Amino acid sequence: MTLTHASPLARERVASVRTVLMCRPEFFTVRYRINPWMHPDQPTDTALAIRQWDMLHHTYLRLGFHVELIDPIPGLPDMVFAANGAFVLDNIAYGSSFAYPQRQPEAPAYLDWLEAQGFEVRAPDSVNEGEGDFLLAGDIILAGTGFRSAPESHAEVARVFGREVISLRLVDANFYHLDTALAVLDNSTIAYLPSAFDRISQRKLELLFPDALIVSQADADVLGLNAFSDGLHVVIAEQAEDFAEQLREAGFSPVGVDLSELRRGGGGVKCCTLELRR
Repeated sequence: MTLTHASPLARERVASVRTVLMCRPEFFTVRYRINPWMHPDQPTDTALAIRQWDMLHHTYLRLGFHVELIDPIPGLPDMVFAANGAFVLDNIAYGSSFAYPQRQPEAPAYLDWLEAQGFEVRAPDSVNEGEGDFLLAGDIILAGTGFRSAPESHAEVARVFGREVISLRLVDANFYHLDTALAVLDNSTIAYLPSAFDRISQRKLELLFPDALIVSQADADVLGLNAFSDGLHVVIAEQAEDFAEQLREAGFSPVGVDLSELRRGGGGVKCCTLELRR
């Protein structure tokens, strides 16, 4: 657990070009319930979800990101949440093994795409939901468990990548993936909601990231922490206004987008974004 810290107000923020994978939500709807955000009895607007996703896609292109696209598959409404498809680092794609049967067909679709793009694919032995529960922070991997990814997957990802893995237990079902409760802003700066974690995990985060941004419950409740950063620009839910101000004060440049329709499926900015690291 070794990171070098300086005051979040003291460092110059530097953007780096990101390469990401996205999936257009052409078949998005909420027809089952596998998290507290989903209400199948309330109709969803697929056309609105597509327009909102298009704005996120445009935002990434405007920021200079390289954006790759995987074709959506009929019958897989959650495939838009590309972050759950794998964890990609050092040109290795560690595949997902979804906890719920409704999403399990997504896993081979993502792994096949990644293999076709030249990544070295590793099929998982343990239940895990990709970058939803694995976040790279500098040289360490923060790994979530409690609702989706199994604890055994943390040891597996450590073996696959040869990196230190810090296990964190989620305790609030509204924040069922790590990327809904914690955002990596740069190599040594994170933002998170403490109450989403058990006390042991809170203590780990306090020790590792003493200068972390502590985000309000209200901003977390609009999936404000489900954000994606290039080290300077942080793309967040536009409804997370206080978090945006915290980011500005820390020297980041927040970029707000509205993904409120996709949020009805339990996902936001980061859920729609799988980073591809060669």
